Parts: sequence; structure tokens; C-alpha cells
Amino acid sequence: MPTDSTDARKIDRGEAGGGCPVQRRPDGVWEVRGYASARAVLRSADTVQAGLGVETVEKMPARIRRPVLYRDGSEHREHRKQTAKYFTPRRVDERYRDIMERVTDEQLAKLRADGQAHLSELSFHLAIDVASSVIGLTESRPGIQARLERFFPEEFGEPGFTSINGIYWIFRQLRNWVGIYLGDVRPAVRARKRQRQDDLISHLLDEGCSSAEILGECITFAAAGMVTTREFVNLAAWHLFTDEALRERYCSAEEPERLAILHEILRLEPVVGHLRRRTNAELRVPDGDSEVTVPAGEVLDIVVSATNLDERVMGERPESLCPGRELSDGAYAHGMSFGDGAHKCPGAHIAIMETDTFLRKLFALPGLAMRTPPRVTFNDAIGGYELRELVVSVSTT
Repeated sequence: MPTDSTDARKIDRGEAGGGCPVQRRPDGVWEVRGYASARAVLRSADTVQAGLGVETVEKMPARIRRPVLYRDGSEHREHRKQTAKYFTPRRVDERYRDIMERVTDEQLAKLRADGQAHLSELSFHLAIDVASSVIGLTESRPGIQARLERFFPEEFGEPGFTSINGIYWIFRQLRNWVGIYLGDVRPAVRARKRQRQDDLISHLLDEGCSSAEILGECITFAAAGMVTTREFVNLAAWHLFTDEALRERYCSAEEPERLAILHEILRLEPVVGHLRRRTNAELRVPDGDSEVTVPAGEVLDIVVSATNLDERVMGERPESLCPGRELSDGAYAHGMSFGDGAHKCPGAHIAIMETDTFLRKLFALPGLAMRTPPRVTFNDAIGGYELRELVVSVSTT
């Protein structure tokens, strides 16, 4: 029988399910809260990427190729087709599972030696090493974690030349771009110019990308493959620490059932809570039994944390944690937490697998306990949560 707990969410975004599936807010943005509506928007060829800094990227010189996150249409589809091989379940099993196991063992050895640790630090090491293998950042100089922490700080400032803080933000990020280029990207590019390898950077070199373009892609994948995965590892661990029945079920389950539990946690607690699209043509969006027509040039905000609670698709009590729940309308077990359509997260299988690898071994440690719960903050730049100061301890005897 599935674990079924009401009010199971840990993260309070001040949002709830239900309400009108599609409506225009006072700020002019169309808010999408229904699952079917969100799927239609994300799969439509009449929408393009919005948010996530796309406005800044559009100001780049035309000669610089945009990172794949900011491309749409045939160019985007072709790139995804060419790089899909790096993210298949088979490749994850054959190429990355051993890396996940090794890095997890290394991080848990540190935990056993010290007796306690911040879970966000252990999980960030794991996420960095796995994503680096996929991308090809394997010749980095010491300090990659610190460089990434500086680039993706807990509190983002607002860029611009209208204030001292805005100017500081610009120069700080420029310094951080240079730090990641010199410490991580340039060594990897130089090594692959000498000898290609089976990774993303080698593929980008074969496509004729410049070092600046490769840097942009690496930063994009770092955000998607390192930062968000760390948050989900901490969030899932928090659930397991505080729900004894769920923890017992997870620890005794075989891999398929463990992954189902993680997918259900992710459905309830999407790391990225908002996805934005802009219409490039008039778009008809299903709205219950009717349709809403959104004009061209409008911005749509898919509220993922609400779409994943759509009772019409997720069944009764969608706010409960119920792994193995019956879904309708061809819904994903994780809801829209990995997006959908052309921009659906390619690394979904990697993220879930490395989370399971880490948590399976973590919760097998004798005397494991959560000393302090995490401090929750929100990152408006990606519409997500950040968990810090979750301290775990183990028996050292």
C-alpha cells in the first residue's frame, strides 16, 4: 500500500492547486495553473523560451550562438537530437552509475570520518562530479565548488547601471564568468582540442563552437545539472528523515519503487516552480471544457507547483504524498517538474538516479540522524527553493 500523508509538502510557496487553469494577471502575464493547459503551452510550436535571463541573452552579438536553453525551433530540435545520446537511461546505467557510486562513497566516507556534515555540501560534490562527466569538465583546477557557489549565490542581486548594487552585481558576475572559464572550461577545451572525448564539450567543438559559446553552454548545464539536483537531494532527504513510514518503505524497496517515491516527492516539491514562455503567434490554450485565446507576444507563466496539484489529473488529495498514485491523461509521475515539450529537461533520468544512489547509501549508514532541519530560502531567478544548514550525523563507533 502506498504511503499517504496529507499536507505532505515541506516548501510553502504560498500557492495552492485549483483555481482557474488559465487567467491573465493584473501585470499582463498569463498564469497557467492547470496540467492540461501547461502541457499544451509547453508543447506548442507557437511559444518560445521566456524568463531565465533570456532578455539578457538576446542582447548578445548575433555572431555568438545562444546556449541551447535559449534557442527554439529547428535549431533547438537539431541540437537536442544530436545530444540526446548523452542522457539516455542506458547511457546513465553504463557510463554514469559507477561515477555516482564512487562519488557517493567518497562523500559518505567524509561524513563517517567527521561524524557530521552539511548535506548540501556532500550532495553538491556529487552533483558537480556527475554533471562534469556529462559535460566534459574533467580537467578543472581545484576549487570548482567555490567557483560555482560564487556564480550561483543564495541571494541574487539585480543587474544594471542605475545603482551601486547593480554595478557591483555586473562586475562580480563578470569576474565569476572569467573564473569558471579559466579554472574549468579552458582546461577542458584545450584537452579536447588535443583529443576528442565522448562528452558534450567535444560535441560542441565538432560543431565549431567558440570557447565563449562553450562557456555559455557549460554555465547553463551547471545550473540545470548541479544546482537543482543538489536542492532535490536535500529536499528528498528531509522528507525521509521526517516520515518514518516513507523512510522504511524507501530503504526496503527495490530500485523501481524507490524511484517512484522520488518522483512523487518531486511532483509535490518541484525544484523550479515557474516556467515561462512567450507566444509568437495566437495560441489557443485548453481551459477546462473550453479554450482561452492568448494573443501573440504575450508571456505565460506556468506555475509548476500548482499544475502538479491538478486534481483532475493527479487524483484525489493531490497535496498528499502517495507514491504509485493513479494518474490520468497520460501525466508524468513527476508532473511538470522536469518541464515538457521541446525544452523538457534532458537530464531528468540522471538527476533521479544520482539522488537515489546517494540517498540509498546515506540512509543505510548506522546511527544516521538529522541534527538540524534545513533553512529554506527562495531563488527568484529560477523560481526555486534553496535548502541550507541541514546537518546530518552518523555513529562513529
